[in-house]
Amino acid sequence: MNDEERTHPSKVADDRVSLTSFLDYQRATLAMKCADLTSEQLKQKAIPTSGLTLLGLVRHAASVERSWFRWIMNAEDVKMPWPGKVDGTFAEFHVEDADVGEAFEVWREECTRARAVASFFNSLDDTVDFRGETISLRYVLTHMIEEYARHNGHADLLREAIDGVVGE
Repeated sequence: MNDEERTHPSKVADDRVSLTSFLDYQRATLAMKCADLTSEQLKQKAIPTSGLTLLGLVRHAASVERSWFRWIMNAEDVKMPWPGKVDGTFAEFHVEDADVGEAFEVWREECTRARAVASFFNSLDDTVDFRGETISLRYVLTHMIEEYARHNGHADLLREAIDGVVGE
């Protein structure tokens, strides 16, 4: 894994730049955790007690990006890329027959679109109404950082179990 591909957030930036750069840093961390692995390794359930895979995390990240930024914040009529549930869990986590290239392409596209949606808002305090709730851009960016950070912790364990590679 190569940390040089990630841009470290500024230690003196304003709130908006801090939040968007930390989110991009977390996105880059997930990409780094998946780097240089085969399709089989990305689909590997590396921890016996868990069904999580690195590819499942990438597909989940794509769904979460689409949901928060396009559906909720931008009010787009979008469908989830891997809709439904299988055995009680979201379909994006079922990767046995998944196309690795497609998953990464969808995820990267959703990240790009999310950045565009976020840039549309003038302020972190700008809000949208969604199903009776008021949601600010600040909340969504903060939530997305938390979402990636939690799953990047999972990715750390998965990657180490797959090939022994460790790192931030």
